[in-house]
Amino acid sequence: MTALLPNTSVPRSTAVLLATTDCPFNLTAAAQAELGLGQSLAPLCTVCCCGFINRILAVVFMVSLAFAIVVGNVVTLTVFVQTRQSRTPQGYLKVSLAIADMMVGVLVVPFSVYTEISLMVTNVPPIWYQGSSTSPASSSSLGGLVSPWQPCMLIGPVFAGCTFVSISTIFLMTVERSVAILRPLHKDALVTRRRTLLLILLSWAASFLLALAPLIFSSNFTLEYNECSRMCNYTPLLFGSQLPPDANILLLFPAFDFTLLSGTLAVNIVSFTSIRRYSRKRKLLSEGSLSDGGGGGGGGGGGCSHRPSFSDIKAAKTIGILTFAFTASFSPIAVFVLGNVVGYTWCNFSFIAFWILTGNSCCNVIIYSVRDHRFRKGVTLLFQRDQSPPHGEKT
Repeated sequence: MTALLPNTSVPRSTAVLLATTDCPFNLTAAAQAELGLGQSLAPLCTVCCCGFINRILAVVFMVSLAFAIVVGNVVTLTVFVQTRQSRTPQGYLKVSLAIADMMVGVLVVPFSVYTEISLMVTNVPPIWYQGSSTSPASSSSLGGLVSPWQPCMLIGPVFAGCTFVSISTIFLMTVERSVAILRPLHKDALVTRRRTLLLILLSWAASFLLALAPLIFSSNFTLEYNECSRMCNYTPLLFGSQLPPDANILLLFPAFDFTLLSGTLAVNIVSFTSIRRYSRKRKLLSEGSLSDGGGGGGGGGGGCSHRPSFSDIKAAKTIGILTFAFTASFSPIAVFVLGNVVGYTWCNFSFIAFWILTGNSCCNVIIYSVRDHRFRKGVTLLFQRDQSPPHGEKT
């Protein structure tokens, strides 16, 4: 029987790990048994990736991050749901973004925490640990026993799908704000609540369909928990030394990511160029009127007419910051993918790259708190409301 070679863990934005480095590839249970690596499955990686202190620090970081993601996005959802002024197309898009981020904090990060704690306490991987990628031939050699269900088959697509939802939602927010800047008179007719909700539903459906594409359209991929990234990663099944012929299907992930990020950047450039051009024209017209009128009482009014709607400019800049933050958090994954294509496997860097992207899920509430005065006011009213009922009951 041909032994199944060590499967290479692939990030959700592609990447086939081919080169040998200081940290060996993760092996499946069947692969370890057939290769004669002993009965014990632990440890599956070296100290550089899975040392005891390393795991403790990773768990502390994961728990803190999960707490920040859940609390921050719960506050965001509560503010937008309870504030009537937020029930706008842009508010619905922000709610969609907060739900996607909160799913990462509720499902993805806690699963990694549970797995890491299990590996530390028992020193033996769970029964499902990297057991789904065994070939049919290897499974039959176990007396017809069916391998246990792999939780990564749920967690992996959730993480990938939520990331795609975040990218598509930021793109929709950018388009919505560009319509308000470029076509302010037609904004209410073009951007309606019904259309916005329909686009949100389509973005969620398309994002999760894309996340499941390697599993739907190919039988040569699975998802396994990777001890380097501490996450569920897509894994191609290697027989011999050959990759599956349809391995290129994973290129759909970075193609989707970079296409939407490039489109978002292009729309932002158009919006800010229009704002700058409009501001310059208003400034020139104001200066001309001031010189004709002698600059008396018109000076105070001219200062406010030098720029277009302040709320539109502020919202466009906020969305631009959201785009920059997501692009910055996605860049390490892009570098990691390029390194994999060249032939490098970076165990420690894979952890940094994946968890920087995960940390972006708690950045949006920080950006809203700094940039959006309505959000700050909503948070203030939310906490004041929690403290005010006793006084209200007395009055």
